[in-house]
Amino acid sequence: MNHAQLAALGRALRVLGEHGEALSADTPDARLHEVKADLRRALDLLEEGVTTAAPSTRCPEHPTGPVDESAPDLCLLCETRRRAARRAEFNGPPLPPGPTEPVPSRYGVRGDRPQPQQRWLPELWNGQAWQLCGTPRRDRREAELYVAAQRRGPRPAMAYRIVHEFTDYEVLRVWGTPVRVDIEPMGNL
Repeated sequence: MNHAQLAALGRALRVLGEHGEALSADTPDARLHEVKADLRRALDLLEEGVTTAAPSTRCPEHPTGPVDESAPDLCLLCETRRRAARRAEFNGPPLPPGPTEPVPSRYGVRGDRPQPQQRWLPELWNGQAWQLCGTPRRDRREAELYVAAQRRGPRPAMAYRIVHEFTDYEVLRVWGTPVRVDIEPMGNL
C-alpha cells in the first residue's frame, strides 16, 4: 500500500469514527445511508491497497506457508525446525564428522539380504489344480480363519488347503477331498 492509499484510507476511517460518535437511537435513515456509503468507500480503498493473499498461518516469517494444525502458530516450516531441535535435544548432539567411508549400495550385497519371510497361502481345489484363493497371510491362525469363512460362504470350493511358505513349501492342512474333474461335460465323447 503506497502513501497516497494509506492517507485516503486513514481519512475514510476517521470519517467513519465521527459517524460512530454521532450515532444514536433517533439517527435518520438518510444519515445511515451516508454511513453505509462511507463504509463501502473505506472497504474499496482497503481492497485496492491489499495485494497479497490472506495469511494462512500466524507465523511472521512464513505468513502464507504450509499449514500444520498441531503447531501453535500453524506454520509447518517452523514446526519442522522445532521438532528437529527437540529430536537433537533428545538424541544428543550430532557426532563430529569422521573419516568418510564408501556408502553401501541401496540394494546391498546378496549375503546381506534378509531371508524370505514366512507366509501361509490359502488355496482351493478348482477341479483341476490347487489355486491361490486369497491374499497370503503372515499369521497361520488368520489364514485358517479365512479358509473357514470361505467354506461357510455361498459358493464353497470342493477342497481347501493352507501351504506354509518359507524357503520351501509345506502343506499344513487340507479340508475336503480334491477329486479331479473332467472339464468336458459329456466325458470327452
